[in-house]
Amino acid sequence: MKVLVLGGGSDIAAAIVARLAVDRTVSVVLAARDIDAATASMCNAAPRVEFIARRWDATDVEHHQAFIDDVFDRYGSIDLVLCAVGMLGHHAGLTMSPVEVDTMIRTNFAGPAAALAAVGKRLKSQGHGSVLVLSSVAGARARKSNYVYGSSKSGLDAFAQGMGDALADTAVEVIVVRPGFVRSKMTDGLDPAPFSRTPSEVAEAVVAALGRGSHELWVPKGLGPMMSVLRNAPRPIWRRIASNR
Repeated sequence: MKVLVLGGGSDIAAAIVARLAVDRTVSVVLAARDIDAATASMCNAAPRVEFIARRWDATDVEHHQAFIDDVFDRYGSIDLVLCAVGMLGHHAGLTMSPVEVDTMIRTNFAGPAAALAAVGKRLKSQGHGSVLVLSSVAGARARKSNYVYGSSKSGLDAFAQGMGDALADTAVEVIVVRPGFVRSKMTDGLDPAPFSRTPSEVAEAVVAALGRGSHELWVPKGLGPMMSVLRNAPRPIWRRIASNR
């Protein structure tokens, strides 16, 4: 299996690759802004997996099409594209400058969406493949402590859903993954939320969903029904609930 990871420094992405490698041969193209960090993360999680690290900046959208084309042309058919780009902005909102808000939106939404647009074209052309897009429960409904992060994830989530619908008549599947709090280097120093999971636990659920017609995946499963209720809660009630996080 050939895998392209966009956002190669992600602990969740590394855990997914490691889980895939348990019962199949996996080769990986790691696309990351910080190649050294991405290499260290992959070596730690999946030491036996062969990979190539390529420098790639999610916000450099002018070069996304050329980069994606080069990966597909150079390495051949890609079976799985894992979009794991993201930066966290917990407890940030009104304290963020306009530049910081713009950076987060471009990193978490605009940049990855532009890359996925290029990916979708190539996968449709080759006639098969899977796309895993790491969204977040934070995108289901924004709260005051992290509404910039939440809105950026919500945008990517909606984009991925629409892209999946656009590819519904092809052999390309798009799965939107919405984890809750994940104990990783991105959340290091934060108090774990209820239903928190490890990257390995997320990876187990993700790999189990591949090829089974899933369009969205909540991790853990109970988050889906819970958020369907909370999304429709009156705003005064939601504010009280969200103020505890």
